Amino acid sequence: MRCLLIEDDIPTADLIREGLTQAGHQVEVCHGGAEGMARARGGLWDLIVLDRMLPGGWDGLEILAALRISENRTPVLVLSALSSLDERVRGLRGGGDDYLTKPFALDELLARIEALARRASQRAGPQWLRVGDLALDTLARRVFRGGQPIALQPREYKLLEYLARHQGQVVTRKMLLAAVWGYHFDPETKVIDVQMSRLRGKIDKDFSPALIRTVRGVGFTLKEPGPGDTPED
Repeated sequence: MRCLLIEDDIPTADLIREGLTQAGHQVEVCHGGAEGMARARGGLWDLIVLDRMLPGGWDGLEILAALRISENRTPVLVLSALSSLDERVRGLRGGGDDYLTKPFALDELLARIEALARRASQRAGPQWLRVGDLALDTLARRVFRGGQPIALQPREYKLLEYLARHQGQVVTRKMLLAAVWGYHFDPETKVIDVQMSRLRGKIDKDFSPALIRTVRGVGFTLKEPGPGDTPED
């Protein structure tokens, strides 16, 4: 998993980073509340390990609340020296998926992270869909290309998600009309071509390689180009 660790105590952060790395996870660390808030909002994370008390203008519960208000459902494990029942309840009711008090054993932290990962994998479908450097957060309905957020209109997002769920496959206009617009007939309009052009302008125009490809006379496909591929098949 790609993990963000927000922890101001450097020895604790080093311990957690080393343990997660040895367990096979990718870990990025920040030590302040404001930096943690920016990284949590702007990155592609499978898990966030979040200290309860942080310097820098944002404490852990404020970061957690801001994420949940923005419909970011990335699993969050809250760490805290505040061990009372009331504080644990606050952390969980504030949007935390788990709450671990300090001091803790590294093995317990890793076990709780594994449990969160299993829980996330049991949801209906994956949270993240990835095609090359394109990533879709299907829970928060966010899109990133090369790590940069891309703003899409609801219909554009729905179109892109359908293509991403069928990545590498050719989808016909009839399939898109039924899945994205709810039409079970061809209204003989250019609605798909107009929306696809707008989507390409946001997803492919300023990035390389182009991922949305036209299959002439058939439909479209979303895939990372391979050797011998041409811009249009």
